[in-house]
Amino acid sequence: MALKLDIVVIGAGQAGLSSAYHLKQLGLEPGRDFLVLDRAPQPGGAWQYRWPSLTLSTVNRVHDLPGMSFADNAGGDDTVKASVAVPHYFAAYEEHYGLNVLRPATVSVVCPRGERLRVESDRGLFSARGIINATGTWEKPFIPDYPGRENFGGKQVHTADFHRAEDFAGQHVLVVGGGISAIQLLDQISMVTRTTWVTRTPPRFREGPFDQEAGRAAVKLVEDRVRAGLPPNSVVSVTGLPMTRAIMAMKERGVLERQEMFAEITPTGVRWADGRELDVDVILWCTGFRSALDHLAPLQLREESGGITMTGRLATQVARDPRVHLVGYGPSASTVGANRAGGAAARELTAHLGIATSR
Repeated sequence: MALKLDIVVIGAGQAGLSSAYHLKQLGLEPGRDFLVLDRAPQPGGAWQYRWPSLTLSTVNRVHDLPGMSFADNAGGDDTVKASVAVPHYFAAYEEHYGLNVLRPATVSVVCPRGERLRVESDRGLFSARGIINATGTWEKPFIPDYPGRENFGGKQVHTADFHRAEDFAGQHVLVVGGGISAIQLLDQISMVTRTTWVTRTPPRFREGPFDQEAGRAAVKLVEDRVRAGLPPNSVVSVTGLPMTRAIMAMKERGVLERQEMFAEITPTGVRWADGRELDVDVILWCTGFRSALDHLAPLQLREESGGITMTGRLATQVARDPRVHLVGYGPSASTVGANRAGGAAARELTAHLGIATSR
């Protein structure tokens, strides 16, 4: 028999915890009115899997969850690993607000059952009137399918597999991708071995501060796409790369001599359209992630374009099924965006379901 709830929140990263916080603030009781399911073995969301060299001094800003300061609860200074500090903060947050996250709990599928939704997981069955999905992207790394990829005799790894730059010492590493993670890993690996950097489009470096006005403009571009039912673009394609001191140092070392994307992969390396070849030992795919939404497939939320048409104040509500909100998707795929989206999703979903709240 399925446990009946008003709302199931899937995922306990920044977006999921923000949603749970706002549901509780609205008067819903964790474990009775709503439940948070998380597949990770411990608090921390995707942060617990980040590479050890990513510290609080090198990571993009970690924004506070609603109601609790990150700086006061991270458990260390800027030299602490992000994979330690953020999980410590999330754990303290869950305990402080009594969110009672059920983990590890992997949701395999969500199916329509009349006016309710059936959530199937390895920790039991749940029946919900509405869903707030906050599964993020870490579980779905993306590697483009280039000709010859299956015949490469070297090693292929994705950003999600990266551990230490020293693991590549003595090898020629081809870094593929133009995002912030690609730049960070290229910097580290180039310190210990030979690297070549390729991107599909020329990287766009941003001069000057990324102020609130620029941030709102970037979010608006992503939001317009998802409201039109198109797949969201990567963040860096909208914001560009910040010209930090580290990036300036890379430029001075000649590490940022970018080459255009190759046409195919050979058994020993890559080949460009003009016939030029390069032998490499490792291809590091810093090519991003896709939204982990396969478990929602039975709900038929996607358009022919492959995207999902979003509505609501902050574009968290699925147009095809208003009982479903996606947080951490599209314009809310950032820590600050996830916080705002969690609040909007909680308020809009409870209103749509006719749930009496304390606010």
